Amino acid sequence: MAIQIEKRKPVSLIGEEPGLNHLIAGLGWDTAVVNGHPVDLDLSVFMLGENGKLLADEYFVFYNNNTSPDGSTHYPGDSRGGEGDGDDEVIHIDLSKIDPRVEFFYFAVTIDQSEERGHHFGNVQNSYINIRNHADKSVLCQYMLKEEFTNEDSLMIASLSRNGGEWNVEALGQAFSGGLNTLIELYQ
Repeated sequence: MAIQIEKRKPVSLIGEEPGLNHLIAGLGWDTAVVNGHPVDLDLSVFMLGENGKLLADEYFVFYNNNTSPDGSTHYPGDSRGGEGDGDDEVIHIDLSKIDPRVEFFYFAVTIDQSEERGHHFGNVQNSYINIRNHADKSVLCQYMLKEEFTNEDSLMIASLSRNGGEWNVEALGQAFSGGLNTLIELYQ
């Protein structure tokens, strides 16, 4: 059974799953059409050094840069509307390939064309992120977004952080306005 993670309560992944070396971060949400357009969420990840900044721009993995320079992190493609059951977007992380300078992974969710279409997180229902073991697809932990952000269009949803030889996952649920560019400015 998956651990339900909560804000400001980190959980050790490796301690829960010995031998874990390949993770899948999965994002899901219910379909919605607002102002004639489907609400399209995008998952991305910032790979940060100990100073809390990107090691280089290429360590921001998203739909226009689908693989990190170290080959550890890969975004296989974009789901436009949240159709179907299960994860709508995923990012794969191979823990054995991570550049040793990477201390943090910050997972971001943004709404595509939010300003033009008048979309915000108040339009999104049943949004979650989960972290799964790639080997058996089991869900290790999950965070259900319960807040209703009616003016925000970008969200830092969860983080992975190094803790000695382990990786901790923590729910963040911190919302922003201004789209993806606002988040990029935080970590460059």
